[in-house]
Amino acid sequence: MIIRNLGLVDYLPIHQSMQQFTDTRNPDTPDELWVLQHNPIYTLGQASKPEHLLNPGNIPVYQSDRGGQVTYHGPGQLIVYVLMDIKRANLGVKKLVHNLEQAVINYLTFLNINSNRRVKAPGIYVNNKKIASLGLRIRRGYSYHGLSLNINMDLQPFQGINTCGYVGLEVTQLADLKVKLNIKQVTEQFLIYLLELIDN
Repeated sequence: MIIRNLGLVDYLPIHQSMQQFTDTRNPDTPDELWVLQHNPIYTLGQASKPEHLLNPGNIPVYQSDRGGQVTYHGPGQLIVYVLMDIKRANLGVKKLVHNLEQAVINYLTFLNINSNRRVKAPGIYVNNKKIASLGLRIRRGYSYHGLSLNINMDLQPFQGINTCGYVGLEVTQLADLKVKLNIKQVTEQFLIYLLELIDN
């Protein structure tokens, strides 16, 4: 598993790079994790409905090819894109989603934070507020896109959407849960839990 730390980057070139990587890889291509933050952007998943975009203001809106509804990305949010050969890893889509969610749950447990899943609403929740989102695309047996974990960001832009297509769904982040770690520290710790579950 190759880990690439890409820093704070725009969404569009990364999205195009994920597609190109996935289209040109072969059965011998190593899997990769792309670890990054995005500049402010709303992204619409394939199932997105226009009514869930309430008031985007000056924040760009981008139609993505991942699963799921509308979400927001911005600085202070950890994003891990998972570029895997899921057949080679003996993972179905449901198992991959489950393992990504479990990695977040395990990490939050390490931080003494209780979290949970919701039926038919992928992601992880703390006190009924969403702290981590998932959205994947599978093409030719290869995954791309991945997960986001809110660490210490401006949550106000979430007010401009029905997050993940749910009216009134609130979001939270590690900083609001009294976790005083910067994004570099969280990244280093979280990747340990993630690799335990997806790196064969």
